[in-house]
Amino acid sequence: MAIFNNTTSSSSTFLLTAFPGLECAHVWISIPVCCLYTIALLGNSMIFLVIITKRRLHKPMYYFLSMLAAVDLCLTITTLPTVLGVLWFHAREISFKACFIQMFFVHAFSLLESSVLVTMAFDRFVAICNPLNYAATLTDRMILVIGLVICIRPVVFLLPVVVATNTASFHGGHELSHPFCYHPEVIKYTYSKPWISSFWGLFLQLYLNGTDVLFILFSYVLILRTVLSIVARKKQQKALSTCVCHICAVTVFYVPMISLSLAHRLFHSTPRVLCSTLANIYLLLPPVLNPIIYSLKIKTIRQAMFQLLQSKGSWGPNVRGLRGRWD
Repeated sequence: MAIFNNTTSSSSTFLLTAFPGLECAHVWISIPVCCLYTIALLGNSMIFLVIITKRRLHKPMYYFLSMLAAVDLCLTITTLPTVLGVLWFHAREISFKACFIQMFFVHAFSLLESSVLVTMAFDRFVAICNPLNYAATLTDRMILVIGLVICIRPVVFLLPVVVATNTASFHGGHELSHPFCYHPEVIKYTYSKPWISSFWGLFLQLYLNGTDVLFILFSYVLILRTVLSIVARKKQQKALSTCVCHICAVTVFYVPMISLSLAHRLFHSTPRVLCSTLANIYLLLPPVLNPIIYSLKIKTIRQAMFQLLQSKGSWGPNVRGLRGRWD
């Protein structure tokens, strides 16, 4: 254990922790973690690439899916260096400044994902409840405006919180329960009254994510009412089947996020191992499962991915053949 406890800490750093009490097994734990990160990076990159390159996928539904893939990709990259640094090299120290930067991006991309899920719910609502005006409502210009609002929203709400946190004084050398910086835990170690910042963060999360969840639920109430008014049973099933992927994405994202937030803010006696596990599930589960769910459920995405892989596979022999001719 001396190997893992020899990290020096100063008054201007925090100590990251991957899985408390399991330091000896970090090498073995890193194998499935690396596999999950690889799946998340490759899966979301491929979905984003096929939607951008295939003109037949240039439709509102797929544009929003590409936004979700891009956000998942950025969220994965945000935590990748510190997670692998702790697991592979036992690099646990992180400066306050680096911690605040990572914390901003973690929460910003989380809020971005929540906003994208709301937009996808609106897309399903228009497609099912008002299909005749779908193309007129979700034009390219409207999608661009929605994308800009989604990007501006986290900056407006989160930047003041990060600035206030950056100007506060902290107790250095404390161990965090995660391999990344998370606001509800970091704020516990401030010299000022931590409960004020904690409840302000909780208020923002309830206001922003709570509003998003209510909008999604309201959209599905209207969708369900419209579907139940359809006489043909097959049309009902077809309409509901287009929402399955989005419902799975919403569940996979919000359940771990709410569980982790409650564990930190309301249940102070929560074991650190449980907090660490919830944190890793919260950040890894959506980026890993979303591309799997959408590629398995949506036939056009699956076909486009296969075509991309086949074109890459056929491109290699052609290049080798051309090299042979030149040689």
